[in-house]
Amino acid sequence: MKIALFGTSADPPTAGHQEILSWLSERYDWVAVWAADNPFKSHQTPLEHRAAMLQLLIANIDAPRHNIALEQELSSFRTLETVKKAKFTWGEEAELTLIVGSDLLSQLPRWYCIEDLLQEVQLLIVPRPGYAIDESSSEVVQKLGGKIAIASLTGLDVSSTAYREHGDPQALTAPVVAYINQEHLYECQDVPKKRYQLR
Repeated sequence: MKIALFGTSADPPTAGHQEILSWLSERYDWVAVWAADNPFKSHQTPLEHRAAMLQLLIANIDAPRHNIALEQELSSFRTLETVKKAKFTWGEEAELTLIVGSDLLSQLPRWYCIEDLLQEVQLLIVPRPGYAIDESSSEVVQKLGGKIAIASLTGLDVSSTAYREHGDPQALTAPVVAYINQEHLYECQDVPKKRYQLR
């Protein structure tokens, strides 16, 4: 069984995340996704909200996909712990592929017990606009034992960071926008209201 492991900060999850999930679902037997805390990033939003938004994102994929699931129990501060949980869930025979955005490739060598992790999974690097795949970073990861493949998909030119900073709803799906408004999750949601009140 081929399983794609896709942990993401999802702060908030974007249409780009949704496109990646849809693409993965056509190439793997099972796509496990979860909201994660990245030790190299600061997060504005509690994990339970980010997981709820991911669930909405999955439910809103155009063609119904029966092989994508929110597997929030896999979430761990350390990816090696996540992989151990995945092996317990799907068995030692499962072929695990860790999905990593090209923006994280240079961080990989600093991950916890990276050499042990690379023994357990294959890597699929998803190119992101603005983050060219750096050959020297790839070589470092390969020297540590990484088995790297590059996805034929380039992610959409949208990002969670851009949404948090500029509040562009085009980056998100309608159910996620509705959830953000309902829960008042990001400061950028309140900016227009404040401007309106100043007039």
